[in-house]
Order: sequence, then C-alpha cells, then structure tokens
Amino acid sequence: MRVCVIGTGYVGLVAGAGFADMGNDVVCCDIDAEKIARLSRGELPIFEPGLEPLVKHNLGEGRLVFTTAIEQAVSKAEIVFVAVGTPPGPDGEADLSQIFAAGASIGRGLKGFTVVAIKSTVPVGTSDRLRDTIAANTTQPFAVISNPEFLKEGDAVNDFMKPDRVIVGATDPRAVDVLRHVYAPFLRTSDRLIAMDPHSAELTKYAANTMLAIRISFMNEMAGLCERLGADVDAVRRGVGADPRIGNKFLFPGSGYGGSCFPKDIKALLTTARGAGAAVEIADAAQRVNERQKRVLGEKVVAHFGGQLAGKKIALWGLAFKPGTDDIREAPALVLIDQLLAAGARVAAHDPAANAAVRKQLGDRIELASAAYDAVKDAAALVLVTEWHEFRRPNFERIKQLLAQPVLFDGRNIWEPGYLRSLGFTYYGIGRK
Repeated sequence: MRVCVIGTGYVGLVAGAGFADMGNDVVCCDIDAEKIARLSRGELPIFEPGLEPLVKHNLGEGRLVFTTAIEQAVSKAEIVFVAVGTPPGPDGEADLSQIFAAGASIGRGLKGFTVVAIKSTVPVGTSDRLRDTIAANTTQPFAVISNPEFLKEGDAVNDFMKPDRVIVGATDPRAVDVLRHVYAPFLRTSDRLIAMDPHSAELTKYAANTMLAIRISFMNEMAGLCERLGADVDAVRRGVGADPRIGNKFLFPGSGYGGSCFPKDIKALLTTARGAGAAVEIADAAQRVNERQKRVLGEKVVAHFGGQLAGKKIALWGLAFKPGTDDIREAPALVLIDQLLAAGARVAAHDPAANAAVRKQLGDRIELASAAYDAVKDAAALVLVTEWHEFRRPNFERIKQLLAQPVLFDGRNIWEPGYLRSLGFTYYGIGRK
C-alpha cells in the first residue's frame, strides 16, 4: 500500500519504518527540514532499540522516504497516519494545534478516497474536529478514524511489529477494511483488530494508560505502608500478582513513573472528565501519589545524612524515565536532582543514553560521567534511579572501593539487600524490610 505518516517522533518513525518493513511504500513527513535531512541520511533524532537498523534497511530498499512536502505525499497515499505531538497545555488539556495544522495540509493534498488515521493520543471528539478541518480544505472523499498507538518506549519496535491489539475507531466500513489490509501482516497468527466507534477508541488509549498508572501508584502506596509496618513490598507484590485476576504486570514499586505518556495522558483525561462534568477520582489520586513518590528517594537520602548534604557528592545511576530510551520528560531523576542540589549536594550522574538530553536541559548544574563507575568515585552515596540492564549486576566490591561511604539507595528494588549488607553496605530500597 501507499502510506503517508505525518510526524517523525517516536510514534511516527516507528510506524513508518514498521509499515515499510512489510513491503509498503511509506513517506514520512515533517515540517522540520533539518530533521528530515538527518533522517534521509539514516541519522535518528531519538534512541530506540532496534529502530535505527529498521530505518536504514528500508531507506536502502527504497520503501521508506522522508520529506517536508506533506501535501504531495498525501496526494499519493491510500492511507495517511497522523502522528504529531499533542503536548499538555498549562491546564493539562492536550494542545491539538499540530493535529489541525496537519489536517489542513491533508485536505489540500487529497486526491481520491483516502483514509486518515489518527495515531496521536487525542481527547475524545478530536476525530470529529479533524474531519471538519479536512472538509474545509477539500471536496475529495475521505474518512477519519481513530487508531491509537500502544507502544512502550524502549520496546516500541517489538510492540509495533507484534501488537497485542489494534484499535480502530471508525464509522465507515471502507476505512475499517483499509486498516485490516495494512495491519494484516502484523496479525497473521491472530486477528487482534478491535473495531469500535471513534469516541470509544479515543477514550480507550487514555483509559489504558491511566489503568497502568493506577497500578503503579497503588503499589508505591503499599511500599510506603510496608515501611511503616515492617512488611516487605516484594513479598506483597508476588502474593498479589499470583492472583490471575490481577496478574503481575506493573506492580513494581519505585521512584514514580515519568515519560511522555502517563503524566500527560492522565492530565488530559482529567481535563476531559471535568469538561464532561464527570469525576475520575482514582485517576486524580494516582497522579497525586506519583508526584509524591518522585520525592521519596530524595527524602531518604536527606534523612540518612541528617540533612547535612552541603558539599557532599551524591552519585546517580540512570536519568531517563525508564531503561531503553533517552527520554527524560517527567523523569523522576530530575526531581531527585533538584532535591539534592537544593540541599547543597554535588550531583554526579551517568545514563547509558540520556546524558546528552540532561546536559541540554540542566547545563552544568550537575556532573555527567561518560562511564558509570566514574560517577561513583568519592561519592558519599550511590542512588540507582533507572534500572538499565548494566546496573543490575555491577561490581559491588569496586563500588565500595570507589565510594567515600558504602551507602546505596535502590530506587527500583533490583539489588539484593542481604547480600549488599553482608558486604558492608548500608542499603535502602523502596518498601523493603
């Protein structure tokens, strides 16, 4: 099929490369000429495992093309995926300006019946408004549908190539048939395409992310309760997760969730609910719990040193909001850094992928080490914030020699407390005895 993707961020770039890899002719569009030039050379603006070889392979095969000529790309497409950003505004409401700008370009470029699929995460009713925007710029036939993405940063390529479900919100049967056709190679072993009305599809995305965030926040609350009661949250987690009605996913306590999805989508859902006169109190509570949880690690560090952090060096491992990405949006590490600096500490940090992003945002406020152990040298404590694989089994003897004091703060509960204490470390986890 002839596919056009508007937007070359995480969603658009993964979708474009994924569709091209199945033999489709794909044109990815963006208004950023410099970004398009880099992508045309195979240079990716983001870090996402497996994406770079996928892009380069399909570029080389000629199935994937990048351009700023949006209207021209639309004119040749059978289906157009809209994957532009919808950042939150000051009140939490999603900014849809990029969606409607894309819609105007789509309308001007349409030639013959075309399906326009919204992949961006948008409030309920956006498909209706986009349909009006396109109609104001064309007399050509088209259908607008909702096709929300469910990609995890750090595993986005695998999620796209092996989707657990494909949600299609449409009222035009022809549009559903087009989506079935383009997704057929990804659904050969099981038809996991779920068709529904557009409003339900738009809400499904927000509901799914909010449900996951609620699970995380609930376990973080249980972790705090465990610390007060002398219980172990890891044991509680295993016992709760063994119930098949609950399952064991997203039950790991830590230093809070971040990223471009959960915080933004919950705010947008709350704004949508208020506009509809409905209460979604559990989602509101999950958001408040998460903001509090982001401060827990910093509070533990400050408490251990009795508030006397002035001049002390604290080492951080992990800056991205999760492993497998360089994304620092809403990252718990940024909250921790602010707490430590406010207490007078020096901060030295290392992340396998996010150092450059942090340097761009924080400048010289902290030291950024090119190697993990370099950050640890002469530090009064080491704080694990993001659970990259290379941090799971480090050389603790070496860490002990490098640290000025053998103190560890495990923000993701990935280390074994008994073993570390046997080595002479003072160990702090989240909700552990």
